[in-house]
Amino acid sequence: MNPLPPSSIIVLEILGSEGAMTHKDIVKKTRCSPRTIRYALKKLKEKKLLIEKMNMQDMRQIIYQYRLSPLPESGMVESRAGSS
Repeated sequence: MNPLPPSSIIVLEILGSEGAMTHKDIVKKTRCSPRTIRYALKKLKEKKLLIEKMNMQDMRQIIYQYRLSPLPESGMVESRAGSS
């Protein structure tokens, strides 16, 4: 089993404590480059540790959520990967 890169671990910690976020929010929170965050998210998706949702207020954005976090109660997002 391949370990996660440090950037993926940081993203998981942020999503686990702060809740669901967009790519832009994660970049701001971690102060990592956008490319580093894309790579981290890719690795987390490969390990099936993330849920991707569409932002219903801005359909151009995807909201990322740690799979083990509780689902938000607001109706702002809709599951893109199906229910878990």
